[in-house]
Amino acid sequence: MNNFKEYSLQFDFIVVGGGFTGLCAALAAARKGVRTALVQDRPVLGGNGSSEIRMHICGASDNGTKPELAEGGIIHELMLSNKRVNDSYNFSIWSAVLFDKAKREKNLTVFYNTTMHEVHRAGGKITEIDCYQMTTEKSLHLSAPIFADCTGNGTLSAFAGAQVFTGSEGKDAYGEPDAPSEANSNRMGNTLLFKARDTGHPVKFIPPVQCMHFTEEQLRFRQHTAESPVPQSSEGDDDREVGWMFGGICQDYGYWWVEIPGTSEDIVSEYEDIRDQLVAAIYGVWDHIKNGGDHGAENYELTWVGMLPGVRESRRIAGDYVLNEKDILSNRRFPDAVAYGGWHIDNHVPLGLFDFDKLPATVIGYPGSYTIPYRSYIVRGIENLFVGGRCLSASKLGMASSRVMGTCAIGGQAIGTAAALAVKCGVSIREVDIRRLQQELLKDDCYIPGVANEDEKDLARTALITASSEAEGFAAANVVNGVSRTIGGKSNAWHSRPLRGQAAADNSCEWLRLSLKAPAIVSQVQITFDSNFAVEKKITLSSRRQNQQKIGVPAELVKDYDVELIHDGRVVAKSEQRENYQRLNRVNFQEGVLCDAVRIRILSTNGIPEARLFEVRIY
Repeated sequence: MNNFKEYSLQFDFIVVGGGFTGLCAALAAARKGVRTALVQDRPVLGGNGSSEIRMHICGASDNGTKPELAEGGIIHELMLSNKRVNDSYNFSIWSAVLFDKAKREKNLTVFYNTTMHEVHRAGGKITEIDCYQMTTEKSLHLSAPIFADCTGNGTLSAFAGAQVFTGSEGKDAYGEPDAPSEANSNRMGNTLLFKARDTGHPVKFIPPVQCMHFTEEQLRFRQHTAESPVPQSSEGDDDREVGWMFGGICQDYGYWWVEIPGTSEDIVSEYEDIRDQLVAAIYGVWDHIKNGGDHGAENYELTWVGMLPGVRESRRIAGDYVLNEKDILSNRRFPDAVAYGGWHIDNHVPLGLFDFDKLPATVIGYPGSYTIPYRSYIVRGIENLFVGGRCLSASKLGMASSRVMGTCAIGGQAIGTAAALAVKCGVSIREVDIRRLQQELLKDDCYIPGVANEDEKDLARTALITASSEAEGFAAANVVNGVSRTIGGKSNAWHSRPLRGQAAADNSCEWLRLSLKAPAIVSQVQITFDSNFAVEKKITLSSRRQNQQKIGVPAELVKDYDVELIHDGRVVAKSEQRENYQRLNRVNFQEGVLCDAVRIRILSTNGIPEARLFEVRIY
């Protein structure tokens, strides 16, 4: 007998795992009125991108080399919120931003420090999960009609009896060009990051733990000096680029290549042992840098060393479709696409740090993007279970691209949106209307290659568009062309000429007017501004990645504006919006207002001299 406090709680949707996949899934569902629970076994949100691990978010933009493919939606909203308050790239503030976003959602309950330890099934459905919250000593029994496994390790799916993949498939599985001839158990390992700073004076280092010892010969393929370029050798093969990364991104001495994969068939069970080895390895690498010859680090000192390893690969869960390398290299467009990727196929050497004679990763590049089908997010053989993140239904080489956090996050938003549609429509997750799901995602500022706005309820699509001015090549009519970002070099945005006024009282400010096809009751005007996807906005330890960014809110974003509803030439309702820092804005008129036109008056931006809008929707 125990003294644990027992609680049984019911929700519409339960997400297990509070990384960016799970957080975006939970926020997406909760914002659509679905009672959502997020079960997170850590005290902070963000997974590998949290303040505990501190990896920056990579995605389809491939570190800025494919800027048109930067992720929108909730993950972009989170990064813009962070840019507003966090000029110093402080991961503690980043954790607070994520905490605040989750806390403000009235339909979302987050269970921090809570571990799921048992799954209950009835036939082909999960009915309930059992959890323990360490901080409160509560035993929680959580039930819902729909669940999502966003654990990274595929824990919920594995506990529920789903089919699990590990290691590498052979060529016979999917005909992937870069698969090994035979299947094997090779996997990518775990990594601890660290942070160092230049003090301006010599600093000694004595290892505080029993650490590993490395020679310059052993680390010759891993850049580890104060100057850390990332040379890459490659050879062309038609449109494919096969390269091997020489060293790694220097995050002021935080190296991704300090990587240990373990030795057993099950990397999950080895997590604690791998962590112990990583601690010895991290301090051993630093000892070599400080005391093993001149590495330009005499004045550097450690300011932070992680103790929670970030995980790249463990289980992959079998879904209704398995994404594979052929899909990626062919830029495949699935009819049920709900997300996309663009990150290179990034496959690390089997022994990680201990593969001293090899470069630490094999990179297979390709132009453009690929889509990820809805079916890859649905667990095979289980009626009510989604899976997302690095454990989604993909081959080893498919996962080597789709595993990065930006791609995982937009997949999470797709899962949460689909769960909300299933709940509201009273259908199973396999019966969700794909076209409606795609249109919902576009409305929420997600991007799906090849899919444009076709929302029949959007009154702006048939409106007559006029503007105070148009810059050449940036016509006002672009705001209703169905695409809300630059694609293939085509802007798809309206740009005014330079703003003539910067005060609300100045009637000479720039404006955009949408004259409706017929008078209608308007309750919401949705505007997508330009936040400049070409400039990275991610929180990062890396001084190199920080130097690629700009401090503060993107200058391109409109800052102050008014939305006016007009009827018979008279303003019948007005909403004043000030200090905007987000790309997606929704201006609500609660009672609904009869009008025949909508006018958006741009009063100021966050820095640039002209107004920029990608899309306007009217409901």
